Amino acid sequence: MGYMVLAAWAVQAAVGVSLLVSWARHAKGCNRGLVLTHASAMVAFAAVWIVFIVTGEAVWAWAGFGVLAAFIGFGDATMVRRSRAVLGESNPGLRDYGPAIGVALSGRLGGRTRFHALFSALVFFPCLAVCIIATIAAW
Repeated sequence: MGYMVLAAWAVQAAVGVSLLVSWARHAKGCNRGLVLTHASAMVAFAAVWIVFIVTGEAVWAWAGFGVLAAFIGFGDATMVRRSRAVLGESNPGLRDYGPAIGVALSGRLGGRTRFHALFSALVFFPCLAVCIIATIAAW
């Protein structure tokens, strides 16, 4: 199942790279810190996850999940900021997260963004499941 998480990550990364290239061409550095931190951390996740696959040690799975959980929010924050612009709103705060999800899923941020937002669950939740299974198996 660890390989399935890595395969899902590879699909997600391919779409993410295409979004990153579009961002680099058109965004003129807007949200640079969020975007680059998110992208770098997702590469770090893959490296740690590969160590887990090679060693089979649950601690590496949990380390990978920790990176994923801590830094996926940077991508979410980018989505929230973009959706504010689409909606013409400037109210900061968590109350913007719900409308941002609606904007992303409606396709108003583009098909690749919608796919990237939806498919992220197919990396996150299986990763968590693998962590739990690896921990139980280690006992």
